[in-house]
Amino acid sequence: MDEFFRGMWDFAGSYWWLVFPLMGVAGGIGKSWERASKRRHERRLETLRLKGELKAAQLAARGGAPHQARQSARQAAADERASTRQLLERLFAEHDEVTARWLDYELDVAKLIAFPAMSDGRQPLTAAFLRAKKIADALRPASADAKLSEAEIAEYVDAVGDYAVAFDIAERDARRLRDANFSEVERKRLDRARHLLTVALDDAATQAERNLAYKRVREELDGLILLSDEAVDVLEQKVAGQIGPARASGAAPAPSPEPQKMPLPREEPQA
Repeated sequence: MDEFFRGMWDFAGSYWWLVFPLMGVAGGIGKSWERASKRRHERRLETLRLKGELKAAQLAARGGAPHQARQSARQAAADERASTRQLLERLFAEHDEVTARWLDYELDVAKLIAFPAMSDGRQPLTAAFLRAKKIADALRPASADAKLSEAEIAEYVDAVGDYAVAFDIAERDARRLRDANFSEVERKRLDRARHLLTVALDDAATQAERNLAYKRVREELDGLILLSDEAVDVLEQKVAGQIGPARASGAAPAPSPEPQKMPLPREEPQA
């Protein structure tokens, strides 16, 4: 036991400087949780306010004449639907904003090379974000006019908040790590892929040069970063000069322009 404590103190004395970067990481994660908690608290207060208005309308309807009560009840129901729709529209906007920030990495090969942890589901924080995304997507109503119970709305409120927090934390960690989880040889491959990607997207290069650079980018990234089919499609369009809006998952493909004189090389699927 004495040897264990001596070894621990020796380690602490030699690597005391690690305390500062670790404190920075912990502080960043804490701030992300604090911001998300504030957003969730604000949404809950808004939900409570809407419920209070509905209860007040219902009580007013009960206290009036029958005809006025029926009119007030109809008005209360209409107010409830409008309030729920307003709340869901705000949640949809926040949900879509986080998804757009994620797709900005998922569809941009240059960003994936710079921050590979964002596409690596083996990273704990990235995996946590992907789980939060799956839950939020599953709980998302079909439209703002969907009929939901209070419990379902509250569940979706929490899911969107968790989704936003998980993304903030995963992004912060990926930007901190960069290529730190790769070996020296793998980092050199990433660096070569980064330079080759610049050539592949250079309008001043010939199409043959761009095609060759693209092929070598795929070779350098093979086994290091898993590119989604959508990311490959967007990259190929850019290399071939078919620059257009990025295709998100489920979006209709953009019309293809005239074919290029030199076909873009595609990798053969591995056995």
